Amino acid sequence: MRATAVLAVAAVLLAACQRPAPSPSPSAPQSPTPTGPRAPADIVDLATVDPTVRTDIRYAGPHNFVGRPVDGYAEPRCLLTRPAAQALHRVQTAALAGGHSLKVYDCYRPQRAADDFVAWAKLPGEQRMKGEFYPGVPKDRLFADGYIGAPTAHSRGSTVDLTLVPVSGAPQAAFTPGQALVPCTDPAGRRFADDSIDMGTGFDCFDPRAHTADARIGDAARSNRGLLLRLMSAQGFENYPLEWWHYRYVDEPYPDTWFDFPVAGSSVR
Repeated sequence: MRATAVLAVAAVLLAACQRPAPSPSPSAPQSPTPTGPRAPADIVDLATVDPTVRTDIRYAGPHNFVGRPVDGYAEPRCLLTRPAAQALHRVQTAALAGGHSLKVYDCYRPQRAADDFVAWAKLPGEQRMKGEFYPGVPKDRLFADGYIGAPTAHSRGSTVDLTLVPVSGAPQAAFTPGQALVPCTDPAGRRFADDSIDMGTGFDCFDPRAHTADARIGDAARSNRGLLLRLMSAQGFENYPLEWWHYRYVDEPYPDTWFDFPVAGSSVR
């Protein structure tokens, strides 16, 4: 009898362990805070260091080469290590003195975003934004030719994609999903009306013309790229020669760490 009773109790306990967890109450509040690890204390929102730097965080919206918000970009913020943010503040001070402002397109990028790019690259039929961002390059060459990388220096928190805009220039045109796309290699008057000064191509233009020293761009664009290069180099940033917009802070504090916390205010509070 005792053995039978023990077996019965064991059967009840086993059934309890296998029972599905109860579903949350429909009325339970759902937290809007993104999940994921928090940033180290020395990674900050650039807006708290220099609120005058303009932002156009492309991967938080639909106007980018995948055509949708990228995984990990919960909010359109520029997060950077404090040394990189402080150096960028010094660049902005010099830029403003010459009548320009910095505008950032991308800063810290979570590892999950790089993974999202890899997953996208494996979908050959998903090319809705080809007409603007890689009009002359086959999609299956984007990684091999160095236009997209995984892992990326952006995930270390001290790399930024940016341009220069006139301080008193007209506001940037809005992008509407589904609108007609114009190649990023077209002249400034025809391609997407970014408020950037003419850099020869649009941002994230996967084309040899986006190489910083490409000889085919016009004199004005060459001069403007040179101006951005001088401003950034003077404060310790190094350009990636295949992309005029890409700069890494040389004395980055995390040269061997790739982070994965979300781009969100909650990651740095």
